[in-house]
Amino acid sequence: MKLDTFYRRAVAAGIARDPRGAEAVRKLLDEERERSKTLEADERESWQEDRLFNPYADTRILAGDPSTEVRKVIAGIDMDAAEILLAHTLNRDRGAGIDLVLAHHPQGVALAQLPEVMRVQADMLAAVGVTVSVAEQLLDKRMDEVGRRVLPGNHGRAVDAARLLGLPMMCVHTPADNCVGAFLEDLFAREKPARLKDLLALLKTVPEYRAAVRRMAGPRIVSGSETGRCGRISIEMTGGTEGAKSIYESYAASGVSTIVGMHISEEALENAKKAHLNVVLAGHISSDTLGLNLLLDEVEKEERLEFVEVSGFVRTRAAER
Repeated sequence: MKLDTFYRRAVAAGIARDPRGAEAVRKLLDEERERSKTLEADERESWQEDRLFNPYADTRILAGDPSTEVRKVIAGIDMDAAEILLAHTLNRDRGAGIDLVLAHHPQGVALAQLPEVMRVQADMLAAVGVTVSVAEQLLDKRMDEVGRRVLPGNHGRAVDAARLLGLPMMCVHTPADNCVGAFLEDLFAREKPARLKDLLALLKTVPEYRAAVRRMAGPRIVSGSETGRCGRISIEMTGGTEGAKSIYESYAASGVSTIVGMHISEEALENAKKAHLNVVLAGHISSDTLGLNLLLDEVEKEERLEFVEVSGFVRTRAAER
């Protein structure tokens, strides 16, 4: 398939599983289309046409011609210069025929824009009963923090390597995270785990989490006990990166008992414990792998691709679940 087709299918999969709902996302795209008509010349310098169909600033074609034919993909969670050089070496020395470098975590302009995708967290918090003004104001502060952290980074390092070696490269972040969030939402709604031990056992039925157990990086409880009741579960799988560290009292006040996420900072964990919340970490790389696999199932529905698996990623198709 064409690289542009791959890209658009990935974005469409993310929109279909966006926690805000597809209609709300389409409205955001309409607003962006109207905004684009009034941009000043200096604003247009940093505006991208992708924004007319892609609401996820952390998902982009980073290098290469969108019309490139893609048959074989080297895919990983983190694709830095080392992995890109590996792809080049495999092509040169082993005749691997790799057409595309696919990263989950953003690089280049997608990394520079990471704070933008955090806005979805306000909608997710409002959906579980957190007052929307509280959610938005705490999130604004956190977005500023993340923006300051990201700003000085060398965003183009890996992208430059891909460009110089003639390898097309793209990253798919929030669309894949939307996929894992929606998957777990459906799983918990269907199976209704009563206690945290049941929730852990349920996660371990998923191939990606079961594989993580074998690597000593499986799901674990970091706040609460195995016999603790799950109560209302909130899933923190999408939204760019960790949200406001002071949100946990609001979670508890809204009736949430258990948070299931990929990772959590020590400061945020202490705040969650003070709010007497259960916290289960499903796993970072395993959750990212699950999300990317679910997204690739959608991308491959009409055309199957070959994959070289690196950097923590293992391709598991829907038929293998």
